Amino acid sequence: MSEDQDLVVILTALNLEYQAVRRRLAGPQVHRHERGTRFEVGTVQGTSCRVALALTNKGNASAAVIAERAIQEFSPVAVLFVGVAGALWETARLGDVVVATHVYAYHGGTSEDDGLKARPRVWEAPHGISQLASHLARVNDWADGTPGRERAPQVRFGAIAAGEVVQNSRISAEARWIRQHYNDALAIEMEAAGVAQAGHLSGAPVAIVRGISDRADGTKSSAKDRSLQPRAAANAAAFATRLAVELVGEKEQTVMSRAEKARAADRLEGHVSNTAHGSTVGIMAGSVKDSNVHIDTDAGPHPAGPKNLVAELDGFRLHLMRHHAEGALDDDTCREALADLDSARRAAEHDTPESAKKAVMTLKRLRGLVADCPALAARLAPLVVAAGGRA
Repeated sequence: MSEDQDLVVILTALNLEYQAVRRRLAGPQVHRHERGTRFEVGTVQGTSCRVALALTNKGNASAAVIAERAIQEFSPVAVLFVGVAGALWETARLGDVVVATHVYAYHGGTSEDDGLKARPRVWEAPHGISQLASHLARVNDWADGTPGRERAPQVRFGAIAAGEVVQNSRISAEARWIRQHYNDALAIEMEAAGVAQAGHLSGAPVAIVRGISDRADGTKSSAKDRSLQPRAAANAAAFATRLAVELVGEKEQTVMSRAEKARAADRLEGHVSNTAHGSTVGIMAGSVKDSNVHIDTDAGPHPAGPKNLVAELDGFRLHLMRHHAEGALDDDTCREALADLDSARRAAEHDTPESAKKAVMTLKRLRGLVADCPALAARLAPLVVAAGGRA
């Protein structure tokens, strides 16, 4: 499955974390995986960034399975795991957001006569995501302005330790062991290692975004969770959705750049220079000036190669999403148009007569969908020609 250029997967372990993200989505629609996993796909309010949201439940194993399933189902720009965590040190205050620079699976170890020896697995956050998250933290305009709040939450960057038990002690043997072997970890939780492993195996960028809801020091309680977890989850959701929007924006710029390069390459292929001084060259050309021969590549229909057509379709997607964001296309029309565009793109990736016919028929149907938007319809006409049909 090709990468979905405008979609980010967001996963949570708890329902309150799920609701914190869902409140930031417009028009969520249910999408069911064939094995029963339930996703809701909506757009971040006020943007064209799509989010596929799902609940993993607690634990690294469950999180890894659902993350892998989401990656295979959507091929997203990135996977974000969003929720609450306990702070291991005073650096991160209650309500702050921690973005993982790397994740420790801290329960790896070897038990020997002289004690438990740490054998952790570690996953670093992708460089591009870390850079973008750091930029958003510097800009610092992601948090909600809540009246009466004592201070705005801060974004902290550091290691996150992921294990298999809820940590709520500062003096237990395990608590001392964690602080001895993982003393650079800012926060502790139970899912990040599974999601990081799934991303590593699937080649999908992963970011872990956690709001601090307790201190994992023995003071955690159900009563405190009811008051502190919603705030921490809301802060994590606010930063994560902003990060998702920026990730999609960067991806769109990359796609547009590639499409522009493909068009430039096509133009260069149609330009020939005559370097034989004083000679006469016989050639079929659109125009000849001095020693330069220009072939008019736009003189008539010419099918584009599969790769170039795919790039043009990716470029068209950006125009489609922009018109939707500007209100020129309603939600239902945009959703159907994106489905047709994805179908045409998959067909264009295969250079066979059958796939070409399918691409043509799908693009013609798409042109009918956007007929009320002349700019989009005009852009589709040469794509139909390139796919092998007639505009």
